[in-house]
Amino acid sequence: MGSMKEDDFQFSMTFMGLALEQAKFALDNLEVPVGCVIVEDGKVIGFGSNRTNETRNATRHAEMESIDKLLEQWQASGLSQSEVAEKFSKCDLYVTCEPCIMCATALSILGIRAVYYGCANDKFGGCGSVLSLHQSEIKDVYRGFKCTGGIMSSESVTLFRNFYEQGNPNAPKPHRPVKTTQ
Repeated sequence: MGSMKEDDFQFSMTFMGLALEQAKFALDNLEVPVGCVIVEDGKVIGFGSNRTNETRNATRHAEMESIDKLLEQWQASGLSQSEVAEKFSKCDLYVTCEPCIMCATALSILGIRAVYYGCANDKFGGCGSVLSLHQSEIKDVYRGFKCTGGIMSSESVTLFRNFYEQGNPNAPKPHRPVKTTQ
């Protein structure tokens, strides 16, 4: 994981704030509260939030949602595979929680330039907590990417606590029951 200069940190606060808005949207929709934005040349060009419960598809993480939207948009505009790869190499991802192993692998294959995240993902993290996929480079497969964590991590953790305190009504049994007020 890299460290940030003060100027870069302040710049990243804005984008992480937007990622947190996406995570709050997920929480409001009974999803695990993870959100992200993809930035190119200082502008948000993509965003996403978890949709695993809504879609009943465990791969619909915030990162995958935002990637798929961009891929669809870029392919519809006629960009070739190499042009899409070039665009991703100029993009940064801001996400509220460290990308899981699946998402970190996808980001590496796509050739994302950098990832900035909020809290660590101690169970499934692919950017240092469990595996360090951001440091892996295999010619023509994995490109590796710069990775910086800990940006607004307490806000991200608070959203997770809120989600787990309310219970996950979409979780299969025997997971934690939904709290009821009496």
